[in-house]
Amino acid sequence: WMMVLVLGTGLWLSIGTGFIQLRKFGTAVRLTVRSAVRKDRDDLGPGEITPFQALMTALSATVGNGNIAGVATAIALGGVGAPVWMWITGLVGMATKYAEAYLGVKYRQTLPNGSRAGGPMYFLEHGLGLKWLAWLFALFGAITALGIGNMVQANSAALVLQTQLSIPLWLSGAVLAVLTYLVIIGGVKRISHVAAVLVPIMCTIYLLGGLALILIRIADLPAAFALIFKSAFSGQAAAGGFAGAAMAQTIRYGVARGIFSNEAGMGTASIAHGAAMTRDPARQGAIAMLGVFIDTFLVNTV
Repeated sequence: WMMVLVLGTGLWLSIGTGFIQLRKFGTAVRLTVRSAVRKDRDDLGPGEITPFQALMTALSATVGNGNIAGVATAIALGGVGAPVWMWITGLVGMATKYAEAYLGVKYRQTLPNGSRAGGPMYFLEHGLGLKWLAWLFALFGAITALGIGNMVQANSAALVLQTQLSIPLWLSGAVLAVLTYLVIIGGVKRISHVAAVLVPIMCTIYLLGGLALILIRIADLPAAFALIFKSAFSGQAAAGGFAGAAMAQTIRYGVARGIFSNEAGMGTASIAHGAAMTRDPARQGAIAMLGVFIDTFLVNTV
């Protein structure tokens, strides 16, 4: 039911905005590129970080383990057609992410130290007047950050280092904890600066590595895509013995992994975008929705 709610909300927002993810896709790309290369920040508006840094900070929480283990899990459990439902989830998720970032900027607050802060807890309180729900979001968001935001990623990295290089799990955990502390202790500005450097490098390495493997088997690419689309609507079983994976399972795991990967609907991205230097919520919303495209249609697909 939660997936139906998230997917349905994305579809409702897509229709309500006239499918803004398609109409304003070119604008989103142009705004993002301008923010990435611009040197003069004076005309951007109030905020703590540039629009590009906000996008990279949000992407740092989505591009990663969900793209690797998430896609593999979706195909293993849901069948070869699962990626189609990940793409559908990403398409409507772009409208959801637009709305999240828009609200994050529109209802952000100026803190006592003069900085700007936004996110679901702010637009739930100041937009809907539901302070109790804002409090609950902040509480459960903090708890969730320990699991989906840290434990899954740290565990995956530590297991690889242990199995391939025999590095003890506790040592990997300690190093990750120290490095994470050094970044987050500097607040959103330091987080965004680190993300703006590391995330583009990470995405580039990932995409080039994946494309290199695809080029090696380029002759199989047309057949692979044909199988993906055929399986998406027939529930064909996954390769490797998962016989009889029904279409419902294909949709279930495709949608679930899509949400896990791009986080559209969770509201977390609006915390980063709410701190962006901008006067126009719609501009930041357009930049934010590009994050779903990068995560789902580029990285996930590769």
